[in-house]
Amino acid sequence: MTVELRNQRFLLLPWAICVAALVFRVAFVFYEGHQVPPQALAVVPFQNEVGSVAAALSQGKGFCCLFQQPTGPTAWIAPVYPFFLSGIFRAFGVFTVSSFYVAALFNCIFSALVCVPLFRVAERIANRTTAMAASCLWAIFPSAILIPFEWIWDTSLSALLAISLLWFTLHLADHPQRRNFILYGVFWGFCLLTNPALGAVLPFFVLWLYLRFRLVQARYASELVLSVALALLVCVPWTIRNAVQFHRVIPVRSDLPFEIWMGNNPIYDEHSRALNRITRYEQVHLYSQLGETAFLDQRGKEAREFIRSHPALCLKLASRRVIALWLGTSTPWRDFLRADSAFVRFLFGWNLLTLLGTIIGLLTLAIAKQGFFLPMVAFPLAFPLIYYFTQESLRLRHPCDPALALLVALAATWPWWRTKAHANRI
Repeated sequence: MTVELRNQRFLLLPWAICVAALVFRVAFVFYEGHQVPPQALAVVPFQNEVGSVAAALSQGKGFCCLFQQPTGPTAWIAPVYPFFLSGIFRAFGVFTVSSFYVAALFNCIFSALVCVPLFRVAERIANRTTAMAASCLWAIFPSAILIPFEWIWDTSLSALLAISLLWFTLHLADHPQRRNFILYGVFWGFCLLTNPALGAVLPFFVLWLYLRFRLVQARYASELVLSVALALLVCVPWTIRNAVQFHRVIPVRSDLPFEIWMGNNPIYDEHSRALNRITRYEQVHLYSQLGETAFLDQRGKEAREFIRSHPALCLKLASRRVIALWLGTSTPWRDFLRADSAFVRFLFGWNLLTLLGTIIGLLTLAIAKQGFFLPMVAFPLAFPLIYYFTQESLRLRHPCDPALALLVALAATWPWWRTKAHANRI
């Protein structure tokens, strides 16, 4: 086989894996969808903040009505995905079965497309053996198959954006042209307007690029500043809209005080009788009474007071969330033994192997000293940090799962990529 034919084959390989991944996800969507009554499938998946705001947008009410009530403008969620979902509602109806399947299909496409930038990143960091292993692993990654059906949210899109940001960062390091710096900054701005949590890895990426460029030409530092400035500039119109509506600076989202309160409130204190349960009805009712600004101010104040008065308990809760975010539950061994489903036990095992593979993958990168440790460690180290102090869920961790799949692949293929002699071989 000639070198040209071999290269053509590898150009098509990630797309072939992408198609296989899409088949798995779509098959799961239709299989699970047929287990649910149509009346429920048309409404239940949209009974969340994104669905409520998207419905309001599609009906011409604006970015408002967070809980399907006329509660006025909101900055509770980032704007990109609600606007995207509102387009689906306009075309296929608000809260219809057709809208659900179209939204879920797009989620499947977003998730499957991860295979392509993931393949390119793995090939750049290691070799084609690792690239094929990483993309194949993503094709069968359980959460990547489950989430497109389970969550009509930006989760699958955020996973695609996260790995694309990593690929773009590596590409920019190799091709530091002005046009690429501009596109990099604009793309970062779009990602922040989709999921601001992705901003946790931005300092790591910028620092890595700066250190890399410093060894080549110092003039690239100013181009890097331009990229960061453009990323912020893309967010400015939305920030101005929020300032006009709420008379305060809200860069993208406003809900952080509530999320912190949800993870740090008297319900976790067994000696307190101030609060013994949290219900959606009560919170929505209070939100409607106070309005978004006053509601979030109150919840933020309560959260700060609880953290100050219960520092040891809050640290204990944070440690439980660390375990839950990586293993699926804060008591994984107990829940594994109690599980009455082989599939649930498989998921516990998968989560454990993913965690071990992530650690080993980072160690192999550190030992290899190939210069990619900093951007890779950003995902398992920085991205989940905010969730340790708010709420834990494998769904919330999902945007960094493609990077975890890459680290697992690096750990599994270590003997094939640790030496330059095996580069770009299968």
